[in-house]
Amino acid sequence: QVQLVESGGGLVQAGGSLRLSCAASGSNFSINPMAWYRQAPGKQREMVAIITSGGGTNYPDSVKGRFTISRDNAKNTMYLQMNNLKPQDTAVYYCWTLWRMMTLWGQGTQVTVSS
Repeated sequence: QVQLVESGGGLVQAGGSLRLSCAASGSNFSINPMAWYRQAPGKQREMVAIITSGGGTNYPDSVKGRFTISRDNAKNTMYLQMNNLKPQDTAVYYCWTLWRMMTLWGQGTQVTVSS
């Protein structure tokens, strides 16, 4: 069974850091793009970081310079290092990939940033 499982969320004070992990299983995802999305209550899901199979990355301005996406293809795992967190970063964070022309999502992990 192909699946993505996130971990590493939690409660942190503003200015703090968290590192999210996304473990992929059931297939080799090294050739697939992977990304992190987030969804805050009452808001649309938005992408916060994307990484290609070759390691190219892109971020929206809202997180650029604070978030870093990376991947370890040998472990089939993707990461999101989040620094200088702000209350507006509070959301459920999801990992995403495109696999055999299908979109796969993880179940999400909650990140709460207190002011």
